[in-house]
Amino acid sequence: MKNLLIVESPAKAKTIGKFLGKNYTVKASVGHVRDLPKSKLGIDIENNFEPKYITIRGKGDVIKELKREAKKADNVFLATDPDREGEAISWHLAKILKLDENDQIRVVFNEITKDAVKNASKNPRKINLDLVDAQQARRVLDRLVGYNISPLLWKKIRRGLSAGRVQSVALKLIIDREREIMDFKPEEYWTLQLEIKKSRRKLTAKYVGVYENNKLKKVKIKSEEEVSKILESIDKKKITVSKIDKRKSYSRPSAPFTTSSLQQEASRRLNFTSRKTMVVAQQLYEGVNIKGEGSVGLVTYIRTDSFRLSDEAMKSSKDYILSNYGEKYYKARVYTKSKKKDTVQDAHEAIRPTSVFRTPDQIKDSLTSEQYRLYNLIWKRFVACQMADAVYDVTKVLLDNNDSIFELSGRVLNFAGFRTVYMYSDEKDSKMLPELKEGEVLDINKVLPEQHFTQPPARYTEASLIKDLEEKGIGRPSTYAPTITTITSREYVAKEKGYLLPTDMGFLVTEMMEKYFSNIVNEKFTAQLENHLDSIANGNIEWRKVIADFYKGFKKDLDIAEKEMEEIEIKDEVSDTPCEKCGAFMVVKRGRYGKFLACPNYPECKNTKPLNGQEPEETDEVCEKCSSVILKRKGRYGEFLACSNYPECKNTKPILKTIDVACPRCEGKIAIKYTKAGRRFFGCSNYPDCNYISWYEPTKDKCPDCGEVMVMKNNKPTCNNKNCKEK
Repeated sequence: MKNLLIVESPAKAKTIGKFLGKNYTVKASVGHVRDLPKSKLGIDIENNFEPKYITIRGKGDVIKELKREAKKADNVFLATDPDREGEAISWHLAKILKLDENDQIRVVFNEITKDAVKNASKNPRKINLDLVDAQQARRVLDRLVGYNISPLLWKKIRRGLSAGRVQSVALKLIIDREREIMDFKPEEYWTLQLEIKKSRRKLTAKYVGVYENNKLKKVKIKSEEEVSKILESIDKKKITVSKIDKRKSYSRPSAPFTTSSLQQEASRRLNFTSRKTMVVAQQLYEGVNIKGEGSVGLVTYIRTDSFRLSDEAMKSSKDYILSNYGEKYYKARVYTKSKKKDTVQDAHEAIRPTSVFRTPDQIKDSLTSEQYRLYNLIWKRFVACQMADAVYDVTKVLLDNNDSIFELSGRVLNFAGFRTVYMYSDEKDSKMLPELKEGEVLDINKVLPEQHFTQPPARYTEASLIKDLEEKGIGRPSTYAPTITTITSREYVAKEKGYLLPTDMGFLVTEMMEKYFSNIVNEKFTAQLENHLDSIANGNIEWRKVIADFYKGFKKDLDIAEKEMEEIEIKDEVSDTPCEKCGAFMVVKRGRYGKFLACPNYPECKNTKPLNGQEPEETDEVCEKCSSVILKRKGRYGEFLACSNYPECKNTKPILKTIDVACPRCEGKIAIKYTKAGRRFFGCSNYPDCNYISWYEPTKDKCPDCGEVMVMKNNKPTCNNKNCKEK
């Protein structure tokens, strides 16, 4: 019996192929095979919104191969991703290969491991048409919005603009936050602290309020006048311990990762963009070649809203924790979402390692730097979620100074629990207070009043925007990364020090959308549409009705916008640099890699040049190939050195960052370099004449025993000679 199993990606096909026997052929569809046409709307509005699917251009050879293999096979199974998008791809494949969608042809697994794939292949099911309809509804909604509003923006404002059902709401959130910042009026407030001496230690106590009727009344100091009154009333030399409160505090581990929380945590801890997180996570899911194992999927399916863990996963985590940390570190936990947030994606598990016994350090050599860092994060979060609470001893001390109350606080980690494995990015260092007694009088060293002003709300980062989108029910896990990519590539927002800053164009487009398409940028309306899509996936509502109800109001808005929206002329910024070819003053344009100068007489004059400050700088170096001057240029990936004789000579080289340490083998300096996988190492700046390298940072010191250069290991100088016992 010959079987054909079709998956989405070649990487996944390679991994799965080794799990199934000779009776199986595994092929990849390489994503979607049918879609709506790019050149037109592709939806027959008069015929109940019937989508007009076509074969995707460039997929002819793939489809021919799949048809050829399907003819050879006794059975064809469709094993695309276990979500709406994957279900739709299976449905389109069934149409193209003329398979009966009511047959048991759909194979679903949550992880790409031998057991999961074999079990799934033995238990195929029918294609879930409710999930297919939900995906069709989303596709049609997005097409109706994008293909009707975007051309209007092109016509009235500028070519290349776009609007979307999710992207426009995300942009409006960023714009609304910027408006809050612009309208923010800072308010004055003061803090008052005392530097107190206890034995040799200096402690800082902060003012919290006053005693009234034997109760502590908290007071906020709003002005210099108020702080002056407090200063007049207190003793500047002595203060008395009035109350000591000691208790235990417990910190619970967070749930295992969902798509959203993984993107947020990877942004905070690894400085990954949401897109980068999903690309690397997909690699870990589809399979990585591990030494001694071959290609294996390292994590479960990466697009999920669920906290759920399988019984097998929970048992394996228990076994791992008990054997590596002991019984007191283990605590079985079940994480659930509120009913309000339950979605179809909750059918999947949370994101977790496929085997907890495959630790990050064991497979580090088989992973790229990015794969290792993300896998390490997923693995640690999963293990920690089944561990005991971290326990702290918390001490709060109230000090009385003529009825003005000051507070000291300290927190000491008593039992690490899950923190043994997973430390949070916002974890604060513990602080232990010295032994104090009620009634004890302490000396005051300094009185520290300080003026402050309230701060506006922070701009969105990728992490905080994703969190807000999820909490408001806008979009789904698979849409967050492409949404952020779209609004940045359209130049609606720019990134500054990790924050999303709206541009003038972002403001302009949002103002147009608010005026003419208020529902599209209304977060509640968009969230309601997402709920309707969930209802379609659950079989509770017909998808064409959802589209028809939406289109009634949308068509009215579209007709009004086409009549009333005025054309907006956006003028290019004129520079003071004349074009050397025709004499016109050049204008500032934006390109793929940033701003540049262009002649306004285009297309008659096509002269362009770098913007002021971006012209290449001459260096003291000479090209070793043609003896021309070497220039410092700016490119897509930063600064680099290049020959001034380009294009006749195309010699380039990176600009090395050096540390103030001489090479132990020659007179060169030690430079910081990176492997193709992104791993940092240290090498001589005179390479290839000198090939000295070290994985650890060399120091200026030499080992007193062997004379070898000392390197920094675990934050301390260590001899780099394996045969030397110097520590």
